[in-house]
Amino acid sequence: MTLYKLKKTDEFSSVFSFRKRIYGEWLLANVKPNQQDRHRYGLVVSKKVAKLAVRRNYMKRVLRELLRNQPGSITYGYDVVLQVRKTFQQADFEAVQRDLAILLAKLKKTSTVS
Repeated sequence: MTLYKLKKTDEFSSVFSFRKRIYGEWLLANVKPNQQDRHRYGLVVSKKVAKLAVRRNYMKRVLRELLRNQPGSITYGYDVVLQVRKTFQQADFEAVQRDLAILLAKLKKTSTVS
């Protein structure tokens, strides 16, 4: 699956200002509908979560790979900014993977209702 990214500050800001959030144990998804037929993702790992850039970059790499491996049968479009709520390491990989799957399932459920 091709991963479409949010790149500009305005795109991130518009998602944050829409104020629809889905909470998980490890992640927080800020969500806003878009006019496209695909999701666009942005990743945020703050310095409060991980002081070292090496750890922040590791978490972003892991999340990008998990998103890339998600099934691509999505026919609705959302802009999603994923924020890491607490630091994770290699040992927590499966828990983060489950949390992301649950968040995306909740997103899919809310999109079919709307």
